[in-house]
Formats: sequence, structure tokens, C-alpha cells
Amino acid sequence: MAAPSTGKTALVLSGGGARGAYEVGVVRYLREELPKRLGRMPRLDILCGTSVGAINATYLAATANDPVNQAQRLANHWHSLKIGEMVDLSLSDLVRAGRLLMGGRPRSDKAAMGAGGILNTAGLQRFVVRRVPWRGIANNLAAGHFNALSISATHVASGNTVVFVQNREGSLPPWSRDPFVRARAAEIGPAHVLASAAIPVLFPAVPIDSAFYCDGGLRQNTPLSPALRLGADRVLVVSLRHMPTRREAVAVAGEHLRDYPSAWFLLGKALNALLLDHTEYDLDRLHRMNAIFDGGIRAYGESFVEQINNVLMPLRGQGIRLVRDLLIRPSRDIGALAATHARRPRLAEIGGVMGRALRFLSGESTEADLLSYVLFDRDYSSDLIELGMSDARAREEELVAFFEDRPALQAVS
Repeated sequence: MAAPSTGKTALVLSGGGARGAYEVGVVRYLREELPKRLGRMPRLDILCGTSVGAINATYLAATANDPVNQAQRLANHWHSLKIGEMVDLSLSDLVRAGRLLMGGRPRSDKAAMGAGGILNTAGLQRFVVRRVPWRGIANNLAAGHFNALSISATHVASGNTVVFVQNREGSLPPWSRDPFVRARAAEIGPAHVLASAAIPVLFPAVPIDSAFYCDGGLRQNTPLSPALRLGADRVLVVSLRHMPTRREAVAVAGEHLRDYPSAWFLLGKALNALLLDHTEYDLDRLHRMNAIFDGGIRAYGESFVEQINNVLMPLRGQGIRLVRDLLIRPSRDIGALAATHARRPRLAEIGGVMGRALRFLSGESTEADLLSYVLFDRDYSSDLIELGMSDARAREEELVAFFEDRPALQAVS
């Protein structure tokens, strides 16, 4: 039996719309298969989510008292999704979208969860409101089942990232001096999660305390910094971006579109850049700081840590410390999977504007990046969950070592 790990472990879930089913697969492996190797249930002390990762992280926080069953319950919710019930597109939606793009303003409706956006997301809103047992977050914090939950969203007016934090202490730890990032203590509810998941242009912005918010992934898709600020000594990061093999990269480079790419095709690529690329940047920055930290110890000895923190504490409110990181990412291109699913008979039979939109988005290329963000449908979700479980299973030895505190220590900024 593995010895329990020391310190705090953070699970960091990134954004990507319907791609979030992949995260559920990774969590299922952590809850259902990894305990057999560890001899215990791995503890997740800090849960951090952005965009769809906010939905999954919040559900895990609300059900932290039942780690044995929570992953299966979450998977069941994703298995039940139907695209026509989650998001919709009608002629009136297209007219409204055209009016908004021409400078019009959405009609004011205080009862609505948000305003603007091309797609009608009423179904997604109902899903978040009804499927998450919201009272469980505060109850599980009080019972010590986990320590903190953070949700990142983008403040529309300023473009700044706001990190909403709910923790056992009820107060914020020292935070970043970055002028573009603010932390706020909050009792996290449906509005915070829907705001974090509001993909710009496609989904409506969401009001919180008289201000509008949208997808937190625009600046902070991988909420690594909040995890560290909340005291994590280990960070397990789940990315939703596939890193192509050399052969795949060559094949994509040689692929030719039949016609000039549409605005929707280009929007999918833009969303990839905005919502998926931050993982690499954050971890690269982390590893560069690791190298500096290691070099300082080699050059000046163990006292380097204390001396550098004496300088850094007044500047950034927090010193540097040793931490571990492990990244799990899709082994297959999720955009290509979306294109395959959209061509299946069941989805091909969907009528109306939404059905035509699905067929259009799946037909331009062998990949369908934009579609992969909005395809909240059970068959697609099921395949992504299986892929997440398989990819986590392939990293089993690393995960065991991670939760046993056996990897080489790293330093974080």
C-alpha cells in the first residue's frame, strides 16, 4: 500500500466547451482505477476550473463527500446530453446575432442568465443549475473534504481575469500583483460557473453583481496560478488540446481546403489559440522557474531559498516553494473526433437551422474545431470520457508516483 502524500494536491481543469467530457474520463480513472494501485483514494484538496473546467470542478467540490461515486455520477450526466436540448440555433437567433454584430444591443431581461451570444444556451443553463448539488460546496468545505475551489472568469468591461474563490478560511490568501488579475472571495453558484463557461460570440455573457463576465480562458485558461496561491504543493493539470505527432503535423500541413476557409472555420482556430494554448505557456513558465530555482541552489546552497523569498515576499505577497506538476492531455485530435461524430446518422437527422449548422461545420475539413466546443451530445461525450480514461491509464505509473510524492521536486513562481 502506498504511503499517503503530504501537502496539498490541486486538480486543475482547463476550458474547451464540450471537450470537457475528456476531463470527466480522467477523473473517472482517478476515482475508480487508481485507488486499486495506491491502496487508497487520492485526495484532491484544491479544485480549480476555467470554462467547462469550472462546471466539472464545481461538481467535484459539491460531491467531495462521495469520492467513490462522484465520477460515475458526473459521467452519467454527460452521457445523458443531447445537442438539441443543450444549445440551439434558430432563424430568430441568427437575426438577433446579425443585429448584435451590426452594433445592436441585446434586449434587457433581468430574469435571463445572460445577454447576447449567437446560440441559445437555455438548456446548458438548466443543466448547470439543476445537476450540481450547490449546497454541497459549503458543506464539504466545512467538513474538510476539500480545502478550496476557484473559478476564473473574464470581466467583460475591463478584459481582466477575476478569480472567484471559496475556501475553508473564508478569506483570500496573498494574491498576484498582476493588474490584470483580481481575486474575489465568493459563495460560488451557477452564475459564476456559467460566466466562466461563456465562450465569446457563441454563448451569452453572464451578469454577476451588476457586471458582465464571459469565458475565463481568454486570459487564464489553465488556472495554475490560483492553485499555487491557494497552497498547492502538487498540481495535476488536464489539458484539452492534443499535441500532434510529427506524422500528424505533416499531414495537417499538407491538407488543402476545397475553398477559402469560412469565418466559422477561422473562428474555431481562433478559439483554439485563445482557449487552449495557455497550458503550454503556463507550464513552460513553471519549468523555466524550476531551472532558475535549481541553479540558485547549486550556486548558493540551500540558503538561496530563504534569501530569495526575503526579497520576493514584499514584491509578490508570496515566496517560492517546491511543487510537483503532471500534465495529462488527449492522445487524439478532439476536433477530428467532433467532425466524425457530426456525420453520424443520429446527428445527421437533426433538422432546422441547428442541423444545417452541424452539417456545415463538420464538412469543411477532417477536423471541426468550432464544432468540438458546442457538440454537447452523449455519443461524443462518451467517446471523450473513454479517451480520458485511456490516456490517464497510460500514465498510471506517473500518477502513482505523483500521489506518492516520488517525482523530482520542482519550483514554482
